[in-house]
Amino acid sequence: MTALRKIAVLLGGRSAEREVSLVSGRACAEALRAEGFDTVEIDAKNDVARDLAEAAPGAVFNALHGRWGEDGCVQGLLELLRIPYTHSGVLASALAMHKERAKDVFRAAGLPVATSIVVERREASVRHAMEPPYVVKPVNEGSSVGVFIIRKGDNRPPGELGSESWTLGETVMVEEFVPGRELTVAVMGERALGVTEIVPRTAFYDYEAKYAPGGSDHVLPARIPERIAKEAMDIAVGAHKALGCRGVSRADFRFDDTANRKRLILLEVNTQPGMTPTSLVPEQARHIGMDFRALVRWIAEDASCDR
Repeated sequence: MTALRKIAVLLGGRSAEREVSLVSGRACAEALRAEGFDTVEIDAKNDVARDLAEAAPGAVFNALHGRWGEDGCVQGLLELLRIPYTHSGVLASALAMHKERAKDVFRAAGLPVATSIVVERREASVRHAMEPPYVVKPVNEGSSVGVFIIRKGDNRPPGELGSESWTLGETVMVEEFVPGRELTVAVMGERALGVTEIVPRTAFYDYEAKYAPGGSDHVLPARIPERIAKEAMDIAVGAHKALGCRGVSRADFRFDDTANRKRLILLEVNTQPGMTPTSLVPEQARHIGMDFRALVRWIAEDASCDR
């Protein structure tokens, strides 16, 4: 889309990841302006269709994270409006956002995933749904929002799951805890960019570790055997294709190298990876010689409908 000049950046929104999206979107908008695009920022928390009609952009750069922006909802709106947009389309976005449905796709594609079940949140708050250690996750949130790790020996599951103030859905995914290292692989088009090892400075790679300055250390390339790095990149591309992703995605892994084990477990695929100053995809792009402005331009010029 070399003739594209005016772009609307969708940011903010109403999800639990609103603040991160604001940072991502503003950084991307600044990069697009520096690249010569006529750029308007739209906070997608009210009447997005009206705001888009008023802006009349040639394309939309989707910098939303979480529900409504990353789960196929806004993608469906953009398809109806016939405005070209970035990242994955309706089906891939919806599948990737629902962790258990994504796992169904991964299993069918022969990709390695952890054992998990989906249970009602109140049930998971009063009795162990699985023998500890295990992890509890909302089935359709990102950025480690609402994630709990239940350790071996913990007597009770997290009571917060039964709270009346819980807003992250009525069902949760209970998943076996996989020990080892946190790895991530960005996929651009159908090319894996590299493997980063994430070393959180908190108990695990939670929201703070992901987005607070200094919340985690990123080791690129990851200090793992070459064979494991290649396997992680192959799995990431396989997951990207299996879901039908477009543009840029990021696959997250656990590498269990404990007790002489050497297994990679695919956790999830993010179809709208973070684009903040501490984000992983821009780091991997720089690793292959592509600066932030060039990355954002590539994503914008990849925009289309019928994704």
